[in-house]
Amino acid sequence: MASQRPMRHEVLTWSEVDKLVDIMLPSLKSAGLFDAMIMITRGGVIPGGLLAEALSIRHLLTAAVDFPATESAGLMAWPSFLQFPNAELLNGRRTLIVDDVWGSGRTSTAVRGRAQAAGAQPFTCVFHYNPYRSLFNNAEPDFYGAITDAYIVYPWEIDRGVRGIEMGMPEAN
Repeated sequence: MASQRPMRHEVLTWSEVDKLVDIMLPSLKSAGLFDAMIMITRGGVIPGGLLAEALSIRHLLTAAVDFPATESAGLMAWPSFLQFPNAELLNGRRTLIVDDVWGSGRTSTAVRGRAQAAGAQPFTCVFHYNPYRSLFNNAEPDFYGAITDAYIVYPWEIDRGVRGIEMGMPEAN
């Protein structure tokens, strides 16, 4: 049995999150105004709130997506939408879809497809894009703050601990 290299973890500070927002704003602003935002729960709620404030987007919506863990379907499982905005809230709107990370890409692409079917002009946006894990060769987020191969731990996740990592208070800079 081949041994797997342990996944590298990167713990971000609030200052680093602020820098990601600053990096993303010029490209987001140059793309034009967005009429709406869909924040993918749970990961996209805080990034979405930060970006909505910076971009003055007031029409905020949420989507919750579940991919059933079935051994036979594996990563190809069909998504179940636990929550999604009604089509009339999206129809004709330039909509920014926000999540924290694009890993496999399944969640962002599922929400994008459903928003487009509802009549939105969707754009995907994440803080971190991991092209090494993406299941989509011909798709990537429209906007992202950084490319990574690490498992990202955001500052709002630190108190909970993540994947057995003991989390303490970050060191002062």
